Amino acid sequence: MDFISIKNNQCIRFGEIPVLPYADFYSLIDNKLTTAPDAHCVAYYGVPMDGKIRLICCLADDATHLIDVASAVVEPTAVLESLTPKHLDLQLFEREIHENFGVGFSGHPWLKPVRYPHNATDRSLKMQDYPFYQIDSEELHEVGVGPIHAGIIEPGHFRFICNGEQILHLEIQLGYQHRGVETLFLQKNNLLQRATLAENIAGDTVIGHSTAFANLWESLCGFEPSRQLQIERAFALENERIAIHTGDLSGICTDIAYQLGNSVFGRLRTPVINYFQRWEGNRFAKGLIRPGKTNFHFTKELAQQWIEMISAYQPDFVEMANQTFDLPSVLSRIERTGIVEPETARKIGMVGMAARASNVSRDVRSSHPWGYYNEIQYQPVTEPVGDVYCRARIRHDEILKSIDLMKQMIDTMDYTAQPSAPLANAAADSFVVSLVEGWRGEICHCAITDAQGNLLHYKIKDPSFHNWLGLALAVRNNEISDFPICNKSFDLSYSGHDL
Repeated sequence: MDFISIKNNQCIRFGEIPVLPYADFYSLIDNKLTTAPDAHCVAYYGVPMDGKIRLICCLADDATHLIDVASAVVEPTAVLESLTPKHLDLQLFEREIHENFGVGFSGHPWLKPVRYPHNATDRSLKMQDYPFYQIDSEELHEVGVGPIHAGIIEPGHFRFICNGEQILHLEIQLGYQHRGVETLFLQKNNLLQRATLAENIAGDTVIGHSTAFANLWESLCGFEPSRQLQIERAFALENERIAIHTGDLSGICTDIAYQLGNSVFGRLRTPVINYFQRWEGNRFAKGLIRPGKTNFHFTKELAQQWIEMISAYQPDFVEMANQTFDLPSVLSRIERTGIVEPETARKIGMVGMAARASNVSRDVRSSHPWGYYNEIQYQPVTEPVGDVYCRARIRHDEILKSIDLMKQMIDTMDYTAQPSAPLANAAADSFVVSLVEGWRGEICHCAITDAQGNLLHYKIKDPSFHNWLGLALAVRNNEISDFPICNKSFDLSYSGHDL
């Protein structure tokens, strides 16, 4: 048997997913990732069923625009051959399965806890006992940062091994924000409660995660959103991208003590994020995306207000960006700092903006488009080197591209009120994968329903899940004083990872 190949947001019968012996499952995944350079794992997780664990693996092939899905049933006490030695991008997926269900993976080089969930198999594991990698040397020293940080940074622990100021190794321990979000999706039967959960997975990615949930749920219900609703969601997604990218440029300037850039980019972020408040009453867009409908139809007046806002924003943004990327004191801090080589980025499975900054052209809007993105042939922006400069520069380029794209959306919108129809019940015994390109990168939501159409399992993956290892590798051989700027250039989510 082979994979079953599906499209993004395609609802299929759960029973259609092939169930293979683990040896065949292993070989199938290994062969796909070895022979298809444009394939990568978007989800690999376990589902408890009848006292056993159903392993489900979803590999997105950017060349075919399909998602290949296969599964295997194993015992919780099984010790399986690890795929990680051959495919490093699977290391965290296997660690999560081990932590959640106790399944062993022989040959895995780093079978450590991922997030210390409340339902972990081994309840004796404690945050304070995390097995950090250590080097025994009189010349080296360790530096611990966190889990409590200054300001509003979320909790996470960073353990550096240094030779003087030079970082030799960084290990990142997360899990402090674990809220059991995936379990809550099963416990909350009300659709509004689930939509609210989705928009609170990561506070800086309200549109990204709530859109993934809306697309998934509508697929389960057999609902086809109107073209106008699809455009409005894409418009909101791109506006969120512009706002967060602008704020990140401000943060990057902060970490290199460039006060003018910090102030101007910070000021420019405000009207973009505040535009959501004009649109629907919440500046972070909570309440805007709802399955099957919108409570805040996009009007001609809102379109004109956005044009006025962006017309004031764009010239100031371009002027500030040109000055920032032309200033020797800025370039000396961000060029050749925190490099993730393209081959490394591909090998560890990086996604989104950080991957594209390392010349890995991975973007759901292009490879697995949904809604309005099906109408256009989106061409991702890439940068060649993978340093802080490239991760800053790609934000600049994507902001300008999003502005052009949103102007096109405004020109093609239908501003007449769109009638909404009630959603049907979710399909029984079904499976859906929903991919959305959030500002940070690839968001993945997976759902399985039971014989009554109730949620049996819900799986969430924020792009941070792929990219934290990229940050750890980026700082190697840099000075420890470069860590803040490297960290900000990735701007990963603690809560999105920990769930």
